[in-house]
Order: sequence, then C-alpha cells, then structure tokens
Amino acid sequence: YSQELIFLVSMAVVIAMLARVTNDLGEDARRKILFAAVIIFVFRSTPLVGEGYTWFSIDELGFDEAFYGTLAQIGAGLAMAGTWLLADTITRRPIASTLLLLTILYTALSLPTIGLAYRIDLWTEELFGFGARTIALINTAAESPFAQLSMIPMLTLIAIHAPPARRATWFALMASLMNLALVAGQLQTKYLNWIFEVNRGHYADIPALVITAITIGFVVPLTVILLFGRRAT
Repeated sequence: YSQELIFLVSMAVVIAMLARVTNDLGEDARRKILFAAVIIFVFRSTPLVGEGYTWFSIDELGFDEAFYGTLAQIGAGLAMAGTWLLADTITRRPIASTLLLLTILYTALSLPTIGLAYRIDLWTEELFGFGARTIALINTAAESPFAQLSMIPMLTLIAIHAPPARRATWFALMASLMNLALVAGQLQTKYLNWIFEVNRGHYADIPALVITAITIGFVVPLTVILLFGRRAT
C-alpha cells in the first residue's frame, strides 16, 4: 500500500497547510472555498479506463502509433481553442453549474467509447462505410474542446481568494491539491483494473470496465455537486 500511504500523507500535509494559509479569511469565504475545492477535487479524481483499453484499441480496433499521434494533436489543438473561446463564459458562472454541465457533457461524449467496446464499428462499417478510426476522430473532435475547462473554475477560485501576503504559497498548495486529485483517479483506475482484469489478448471484461468507469465519472461528481453546489456558490 505504498501508493496509498504516500497519497494519504501528502493529502494530510496539503490540507493542513491550506487551513493555515486561509486563517486570515472570513468564515464564510473559507466555507465556500472548502465546498468548491471538494467539488473540483471529486470531479478531477474520477477513474479512467486504463491501459487495457489502449491494448484493445491496438489489437482489436486496428489503431497504431501514427493514429494515436493524430488524435493527440487534434485533441491538444481543440482543447486550446475551447479554453480560449469559453474561458470568459466559464469564469462568470458558478463553479457547481459549470462542473455539472461538464459532467453531463463528458458522459454523453463517452458513449462512442462504450460503442467501440462492444464493436459497434463493425456495424457502422457495414452499413455506413466508416469504422473505428472515424468514430474515434469524431469523438476526439467533440470531446477535446471541453478537456481543460474544468481547470478554469479552480484557477478562478485561486485568483479570487488568494491571501494578499501568501499568493505564491496559496497557488502552489491548490495546484498540489489538484495534482493529488489526479493521483486519486489513478488509484481508482488501478482498483477497477483489479476487478475487471484485462490482459493483452484477453478483452472480455473491456465493456464492463468501460461502463463502470464512465458510470463512476458521472454518478460521483453529480452527487457531490447536488449536495454541496449551493454552498460553494
């Protein structure tokens, strides 16, 4: 449990230092920061499918390194464009409503991944003439503009509530907290891959793994947003 111990110790240190840094803020501001940080942390800590799906897409869907490079370039470019175009709108909306919208969008845009896990590409290729690569390209183009938008509410929160004398420390601690959220997501991904074991050439559990990861990524953030959203506004 070395990874889990490091995560828990790091989390305890960051939380303790955040509590110390925010001592100068009012009680209402500290409460809003707490609930907003919890919502963003949970949103960013949802699990991914893991490397098993990558193996599946290479062995079964026929993807290769060149195609993955194309997807990465498209995703990076559209993510930058989406951040540039939507940043002003996002900063003017409450954190809870922004992340609620992103949760719903991410879940809807994950449906093609579920379809590919069930080899819907064989059906589309037979009836419409396009297969897995076209589906992946369309899905990347639709999903990428929203990829970095979840960071904007966090950066807005940091900017608004930064203590005047401790801005650098405040920013570093909040960035550490968001990095720990990603670590939590990686740990959950590891646990899911223990439950749904996927090995090279053995992909029977891929559909269940994909559906479970997407369901957790929808239900858990949605529950936290509904519980704490108004308190974070």
